[in-house]
Amino acid sequence: MLILSTSIFTSQAQSITNTLALEDVIKIAKKQSPDGLVAINKFKSSYWQYRTYKAGFMPMLSFNATMPNINRSISKIINSDGSQSFVETKSTDYSMKMSLTKTIGLTGGQIFINSGLERLDVFSTTKTTSFLSNPVTIGFSQPLFSYNSYRWLNKTQPMLYDEAKQQYLEDVELLSEKATNLFFDLLDAQIRARIAKINQANNDTLYKIAKGRYNLGKIAENELLQLELSLLNSNLQLEQTRNDVEVALFKLKSFLGIKNNEKIELEIPQQIMDLKIDIDKAVTEARSNRTDAITFERKLIEAKSNVNRARTENRFNANIYALYGLTQSADNYSAVYKSPLDQQQISLGLQVPILDWGLAKAKIKVAESNQELVNTQIAQQKIDFDQEIMVKALQFNMQYSQLLIAAKADTIGEKRFNVTKERYMIGKLGITDLNIAMTEKDQASKDYLSALRAFWNNYFEMRRLTLYDFIQDIKIDVDFEAMK
Repeated sequence: MLILSTSIFTSQAQSITNTLALEDVIKIAKKQSPDGLVAINKFKSSYWQYRTYKAGFMPMLSFNATMPNINRSISKIINSDGSQSFVETKSTDYSMKMSLTKTIGLTGGQIFINSGLERLDVFSTTKTTSFLSNPVTIGFSQPLFSYNSYRWLNKTQPMLYDEAKQQYLEDVELLSEKATNLFFDLLDAQIRARIAKINQANNDTLYKIAKGRYNLGKIAENELLQLELSLLNSNLQLEQTRNDVEVALFKLKSFLGIKNNEKIELEIPQQIMDLKIDIDKAVTEARSNRTDAITFERKLIEAKSNVNRARTENRFNANIYALYGLTQSADNYSAVYKSPLDQQQISLGLQVPILDWGLAKAKIKVAESNQELVNTQIAQQKIDFDQEIMVKALQFNMQYSQLLIAAKADTIGEKRFNVTKERYMIGKLGITDLNIAMTEKDQASKDYLSALRAFWNNYFEMRRLTLYDFIQDIKIDVDFEAMK
């Protein structure tokens, strides 16, 4: 096979060459390319959002203090006889409070434990000091019929985090697709440069032979001129392909984040023998692994949540608040915690809509209509999802057959050119037959490379669409704990 039997073209000015296979390029892309770093940072951002959600359900301990609050003002007071007068007041108060709160996701309520101490200094003709303590206060606040956002967050937030993990895997596989395209861009340019170099050498040899035969009167001048023109065109083609190699090399190195000046020589990927993708397996793995599969279920839950919100936020609601604690006051700190008194508080708040001109009903109908729309859209998207996987799997299996045909054609094209060249050199064939054989040989090489490129592009696309490695026969996964 021509493009496998001859080494890839390398410029003479090249001093250091790094030889890379397709898997090497993909590894570098995942490790250090800007796109790879973006994928990692996107996942980390989603991870910390998930951690933020989890932290919201953990007990929160806080400390608040006022040290001090100084007040000097004239205030209106009511005297013991019922009259009012303006009195200048001077005071300084200090307060400290420690609070422990916990959100209950199942009910949407909150429990709390507080402990606090206050000191008040009043300055008039004499200074008086008093203390107020709340050694411990326990209470809770619970909405009874309102929309519980925490309940729905407990369902959707873990799904969002799972989506982020699967999306990272898909981003990495998309990175493999981009790397594969740029790999074959450079490989194609290098092979065209190699072909141009071979053709230039062949045309130069043929022109020299023809020139000698022309001097002996064995060929016409027209044939000599045609060979000279072919030599000039091959020189131009060689220079153009060298430029194409430099452009493709720059794009690949930029994508990979390589900043040094070393040259890169690519190895032609080998064919994967007998690789066929089972369509049912591909669909099953896609449903199990893809981000879209999780997204479908999350959107259905969010639609239900919106209906629940519309139904609960526009009807009878109640909120209960209860508190029990100990408290004491004294003129000095040593007595403020002695023999504390208990305190209780219970309140029940009600909200009863009486007349809203159909506003609540309208909001519920809108939410229900949106839920039906989402259900219909998701049902269709699931059908399209399965259809896409089946079509791509069929295309991949067909592409494998085309690759085998292209490989055979490349081998035949090379053999035919060599036979034609030998027969031309002994005068058995004319220049037209030689040019046709050379053109067909070059086209067969290009077609094989194009088929090889399509094969690997389709393979990595199937990996991304299913998050499954069909060569190793395992699910694609990474150590997410190591990335946090």
